[in-house]
This record gives sequence, C-alpha cells and structure tokens, in this order.
Amino acid sequence: MSLNLPTPAVALAIGAHPDDVEFQAAATLAKWASQGCVVHHLILTDGSKGTWDVDEDIAALVETRRAEQRSAAAALGATGEVVMLGEVDGELESGRTQVERVAYWIRTLRPTVVLGHDPWRRYRLHPDHRHAGWLTVDGLVAARDPLFFPDQGVRHHRPETLLLFEADEPDHVEDVTGFEATKIAALLEHRSQYVTTMYINDDDDAGEQLQAFRDRIFARMRRRGEVERVEFGEAFKALTDL
Repeated sequence: MSLNLPTPAVALAIGAHPDDVEFQAAATLAKWASQGCVVHHLILTDGSKGTWDVDEDIAALVETRRAEQRSAAAALGATGEVVMLGEVDGELESGRTQVERVAYWIRTLRPTVVLGHDPWRRYRLHPDHRHAGWLTVDGLVAARDPLFFPDQGVRHHRPETLLLFEADEPDHVEDVTGFEATKIAALLEHRSQYVTTMYINDDDDAGEQLQAFRDRIFARMRRRGEVERVEFGEAFKALTDL
C-alpha cells in the first residue's frame, strides 16, 4: 500500500454523474487544490435520473445538477474546468464516440493525474459506473497515443498516474486529514440528491439525518485511513505504468 502522491500540477476527475467525484475523491482533490493543483471535473452524464419524483421537471433537474456540480467544485477549492458531457443518465455507453470525447478532454486539459471509476469492480449494479470506468481507461489510452483520433487537432498527452476509485483492491491511500469537512461541504452542494443519495429529508429530523450522513462519510474515511495509520483517508487503485 502506497501513501500520498506528490501534489500534481493538474488533476482531472472523471465521474459518471454529478456528485460521484465528491463521494469518492473530494477530500483528495481539496488537499491538492490547497497546494496549488489545478483541479478539473469531467462529468459524463446529465444526472437526469437523479430523482424519485415521477413528476419532476427533467430539464430543470439537469440544469440544477449542472449548477450543483459547479458549486461543489468551488466548495472543494477547484479552480479548473467543470465539463459536463451531457450523456443521458442511465444510458451511458463506452463506444468509440464517447471514448473520443473523453480523450479530447484529457488532451485538452493535460492532467498529471486522472481519477475515475474502477471498471473492474465486481458486482457493480449501475451501468453508468461500469461504462464511466471503461471510458476513463480507454480515453486515457487514446489520449496518450498520437494515432488515435488524429483529426482532433489537439496534441496527444500521457498522464503520469491513474487513480481508480471504488476499487475492489485499493493499493494507494491519500491522507486527507484536515480536509474531511471540505468533502462534506462539497457533497452538500448537491442538494437535489439529499433524499435519494444522502437520505436527508426535509422534515423535523433533517438535522439528525444530516449528522448521520456526516458520520457515515467520516467513518468510511477513517476506515480508509486506518490502513496507513492516518486519521482520514481516501483509497484508490493506482496505475503508474501508463
């Protein structure tokens, strides 16, 4: 198990949905941002299925989730781009067209480190997370090699490290002690997801539910940190031979 990468100059976090990056890597990104890293977000879907209300105005929800993602990035101190590819939530595919789009943004933003879903995670239910993982891996391979998509007009780029979150077999921990509250602040910008994802309802028990949510997130970070004897951690599968 390794601990702490050198602070990258540029980081690109790729998530299937608005809020995925914050759940999995917000404290790491906040730490790096505080140390001068330019943090970018690339969100693949529009978040349009992020509700249990069958009467929801879907167009309005999509705009809300765009705004929430920008606010969450700002809350963790990110100063880079927030790119929303706008693929339909729940219908993400990892075909050639989507790989080309991801490769374009890796080439354009030129990250030192890319973060994304682990496509090899077993028993994953959500298809968007599976496809997002493959798009991260396949998009990185395409971005690094000049003969993939030569008509893009953007020079190829090879990141130094790929960090996969939600991994079955993590082998790297980032010590995020001191940034645990920033992670919560970024997550809470995703207000449209309070009920469906965070189990925070607008009722008399909302305060208790909010505290329970904080406790769950802190407990997970403590478990990750225990591996490397740090108070709070976020864990990844690290690939460096890119």
